Amino acid sequence: MTSPLLSRAEAAAYGPLPSPAAHTDAELAALLDLMVSPGSRISTVVVGHSRDAVSRSAAAAFIEGWRALGRLPVLAVVDWPESAASWLRAAGRFTVGEPDAWVVAAAPLGWAQMSRRLRHSTGWDPARTYGFAALGDSRVPALAGRATLQGMRGADADGGTWTVDRGWVVQRPAALRATTHRRGTL
Repeated sequence: MTSPLLSRAEAAAYGPLPSPAAHTDAELAALLDLMVSPGSRISTVVVGHSRDAVSRSAAAAFIEGWRALGRLPVLAVVDWPESAASWLRAAGRFTVGEPDAWVVAAAPLGWAQMSRRLRHSTGWDPARTYGFAALGDSRVPALAGRATLQGMRGADADGGTWTVDRGWVVQRPAALRATTHRRGTL
């Protein structure tokens, strides 16, 4: 069995990845909208985050926003380091309880590593996973592996959204997203 961990050379292949930026109100609102859209049927969530202050803050803001919408419970809050020997313990805690969805606030490289471990060792489903803006970068699925993050969705800092599709992050600007919810004729 081969290890799902990235080698140093693989991790360095895409150059330095940016650190997560502080989340915005528009980003948080778009993320919550994605999760409570009609037909989503999400009630239980697990929140995961890197151990940096920005990711912790974004995770806490999501939990507060989720509860403000009357959506309970958050089954667990799991953190992980930017580098680890295997991420197996964190992956196990992240997937326990079989939530309806997972929410991720993380640094890109740590999430790429964690998602590789999740796919390799658990029943985690990226199509039921939602992320903050830092993860909406096509280098993240490239590092994680083309199919590892297939279907993951998230929000951009400006309130737009993104989806991982066949190894690429496909952006949907906030203005376009806003017009698709309107009803009526042109």
